[in-house]
Amino acid sequence: MAEQNFVDFVRVCCRSGSGGGGSVHFYRDKLNAKGGPDGGDGGRGGHIILEGNRNVWTLLSLKYRKHVIADNGGNGGDKNAHGANGKDIILQVPLGTVVKNAETNEIEAEITRHGEKRIVTPGGRGGLGNYHFRNPVNQSPRYAQPGEAGLEEWKILELKVLADVGLVGFPNAGKSTLLAAISAAKPKIADYPFTTLVPNLGIVSYRDNHSFVMADIPGIIEDAHLGKGLGVRFLRHIERNASLLFMVPADAENIATQYHILLNELAKYNIELLDKPRLLAITKSDLLDEELISLIKAELPENVTVVFISAVSGYGIDKLKDLIWSQISSSIRDQKAQPMELEKQVLVVPHREFKPNKNNRQASGHNEDDFIVLNEFDDSGFPDPKNFEHWEEEESEIVEEKPID
Repeated sequence: MAEQNFVDFVRVCCRSGSGGGGSVHFYRDKLNAKGGPDGGDGGRGGHIILEGNRNVWTLLSLKYRKHVIADNGGNGGDKNAHGANGKDIILQVPLGTVVKNAETNEIEAEITRHGEKRIVTPGGRGGLGNYHFRNPVNQSPRYAQPGEAGLEEWKILELKVLADVGLVGFPNAGKSTLLAAISAAKPKIADYPFTTLVPNLGIVSYRDNHSFVMADIPGIIEDAHLGKGLGVRFLRHIERNASLLFMVPADAENIATQYHILLNELAKYNIELLDKPRLLAITKSDLLDEELISLIKAELPENVTVVFISAVSGYGIDKLKDLIWSQISSSIRDQKAQPMELEKQVLVVPHREFKPNKNNRQASGHNEDDFIVLNEFDDSGFPDPKNFEHWEEEESEIVEEKPID
């Protein structure tokens, strides 16, 4: 993928559709001149939905699409006819996309699975027709609910690359060389700092038809958290990695010092990154003899597994794969042992409608348990049809009775 095509941060204005208004209508035919109310409900406004797609690798499609607008719902009709729902807008995004509110910077949703759908801006609910407001006292209500207004919000979409192992190191530590040697990826390789300017992904084949995904992250330097070098912009791409592989070249002045500098930069960016399983790979080790390897091992910390490798000669590569696979497998087992927090999974069920019940707050219909309500809407700005004083004031704006057939 070309560097200019890799987009991992966009701001988008999302405007959901407004709900359609309920209808004020009374049944009439040649045998019944004074039928009861039969005004239908308005349709809901269109949602703005994000869908995870494993075949999408970047947010490039949204870079120049600053406004996303869904359709409004249709108004209700006579004979209890329900208004048409507004058409939803479904945006395809790569796995690892995080949605934030642009004003509060609060994380609202995360897309991590293929086919996962999340409503980021829900459409307004349709208003109830006058059929719902008949009662023994008022058998011919001449009012209906208007539709709920849609939402207009700025959203920030950030991409955090999903990979099993992330490569962390200084510029020219051999990260891209390793990725190119053990996968089909073809990152740019050159003998100057910051050759890698965007993350690169590669699929590494392992024994017994297994494989894992490796992410090559642009190099970081000391004080990167202060903006030096490329800063910490790309460090968010290793937040989702199951394991971290620190890489330090064998010809570095002080291998232990470089390793601790990398740890310190990660800690200043996000201390939780240090809780991830990690390995330390000493690259360009084909230049070392056994005596030098022993001396280097003695200077390194004992709380990290060290492996000596050479991407050019293949020295230590098989051992490195074994260690990475062992850590990845342990991480997967730990995740399976933890119960899934279902309350945080907001899924969109296709071809399903929200229909208000008597208290106008919950969804009903077939398989109600399949619904997880995004957020109960605030009725404070939604006129109460049973509040007659209020509706007398607003009647000229929201009531339109159809002519008698």
